Amino acid sequence: MPLFANAVFAISAEKTDDLPQPEGAEIVFAGRSNSGKSSAINTLAGQTRLAFVSKTPGRTQLINFFRLSNGGFLVDLPGYGYADVPDRVRRHWQEVLSSYLRRRQSICGLVLVMDARRPLTDLDRQLLEWFGPSGKPIHVLLTKADKLSRNEAAKALQATRLELAPWSDQVSVQLFSSLKKTGVEEAERALGGWLGLTAEEKEKPPAKGEKNRGQKRLNWIKAPAQGGEAGDSSTPSEPFEPQLPAQVPSNAN
Repeated sequence: MPLFANAVFAISAEKTDDLPQPEGAEIVFAGRSNSGKSSAINTLAGQTRLAFVSKTPGRTQLINFFRLSNGGFLVDLPGYGYADVPDRVRRHWQEVLSSYLRRRQSICGLVLVMDARRPLTDLDRQLLEWFGPSGKPIHVLLTKADKLSRNEAAKALQATRLELAPWSDQVSVQLFSSLKKTGVEEAERALGGWLGLTAEEKEKPPAKGEKNRGQKRLNWIKAPAQGGEAGDSSTPSEPFEPQLPAQVPSNAN
């Protein structure tokens, strides 16, 4: 089951005064317009329209909160860097995003989504400068990796990791493709750790008539309390089983 399965839209915010009161850990997704951010969110949630995917870059101009079944939130920030956005709008979001990323105590980590063909633009670096001093983890998704050859993708990954080497204690980097569904498990393991969850790998039985072994699947459980060990009767592991919402909005925006 995907880590963010059954995530549901909660609220949108246009300015800092609209932000909801902190209720749980917030995993924040940020990236340039047309970086594949919305598609990455939908892929990790196992849904098709949780985050709105627009053919017009720069259309999404709200901070969207999606409630997770464990009480946390997935937060989708507006895409940045689209030239057709008016200057006043650009300035507004620069102030809002800077304030949110610098001051929001409930943020547990940032997912920075970058097109693998064009990583680490000036605006990506600006976002790192805003959030980096928090000391909280940053996980970089190099999306659209399917558009590169295997050799090109490996070079892009190596080059990005090299540029981010000064942040190595805080930043992790991986390749990701929403189209091919590659890199999903790696991303889930990284983000699940931020939420205090760990993955148990189980083999899914083969379908009727299949001779091959079943596919592997991840079963999310709460990590044992600090000082305990998995299987320790004093800190039992509880299955993480999201409950289906009564109604899921078809469009988050």
